Amino acid sequence: MSLNPVPESRAASPPSPKERTPDYSQRVRLIRSRRGLVSLDGAELWRYRELFGFLVWRDILIRYKQTYLGIAWAVIQPLMFMVVFSFVGKIGKFPTHGAPYPIIALAALLPWQFFSTALADSSTSLLTSSNLISKVYFPRLIVPSAAVLGGLVDFSVNFALFLIMELLFRVPLRPELILLPFFFLYAVLAAFGAGVWFSALSVKYRDVKYVVPFLTRIGLYACPVAYLSSVVPARYHLLYSLNPLVGIIDGFRWCALGSDFAPDLTGLALSFVLTVIAAVTGIAYFRSTERLFADLI
Repeated sequence: MSLNPVPESRAASPPSPKERTPDYSQRVRLIRSRRGLVSLDGAELWRYRELFGFLVWRDILIRYKQTYLGIAWAVIQPLMFMVVFSFVGKIGKFPTHGAPYPIIALAALLPWQFFSTALADSSTSLLTSSNLISKVYFPRLIVPSAAVLGGLVDFSVNFALFLIMELLFRVPLRPELILLPFFFLYAVLAAFGAGVWFSALSVKYRDVKYVVPFLTRIGLYACPVAYLSSVVPARYHLLYSLNPLVGIIDGFRWCALGSDFAPDLTGLALSFVLTVIAAVTGIAYFRSTERLFADLI
C-alpha cells in the first residue's frame, strides 16, 4: 500500500497576516465613559425613554405596595399635617390676611411634600437600583430623574384634595392659578438638582442616606410651611428668599389665595438662578463620577 503525496497545488498554504488576525469589528462594542456636562447625550437619553418610563412606573407601584390603605396615604398625610399646622397657627396667632389657615397650610404642603418625597427617593435611587446598574449599561442619569417624577401621582391626588378643600372653605378660584404649573416645574427642577447631587454622593459616601432625612425634617420648619414668609424680619427676608422652597411655597399660596401672598420677586429670581446652577453642576458632577458607580455600588 503506497501513500500518494498531496499535489503541490492542493497543499495548504500558510495563512497571510491578514487572515491570522481575527476580525472583531462585528463582535466587539467598546463603551468609553464620558465626563462633564458637555458630554450629556440627549439622543442617548431619548433611546432609553422606555426604560425611563418603566422606572417611573416601578417607583409608583412600590410606593404603597403591601399597605392596607394604599394610595389613601397620599390623602391622609397632608390632611394630618394641615390639622396640626392649623392648630399651631392658631396658637401662634400667625397672620392669615383673612384666608382660612387650613388652606394656607395645604397650599404649602403641596410643593413641600412633593419636594421632600422626591429628594428622599432620588438621593437613594442609585443604591436601590444597584443590581440593575452593576449588570446593564444605560444612562445612569435616568435613575434619579425617574425617582423625582415618581411623586407625580401623589401630587395629583394632593392637588385634587386641595381643590376640594377650597370649595369647602368657599375660597374662589383665582386667575393666578394658570401660573401654578410654573411653580410646580420649579419644584421639579429644585428636587432634581438636589437629587442628582445627593444620589451621586451617596454612592461614595453612605452617610448621605442619614443626612437627607435630617435635612428634610429641618426644612419643614426652615421653610414657610406652617407659617407665612411675612413673619421673617425684613432685614433677613432677601437672604431667606434664596431658599428655592420659599419662593415655590409663596408662589403656590399666591396662585391659590391672591396678591396678599405674592412672593418676593427679587428673591424668587435669585433663588431660581441658584437652582439652575445647582442642577447644572449636579449633572456635571454626576457625569464625572458615573463611570465609578458600578464598582463602588
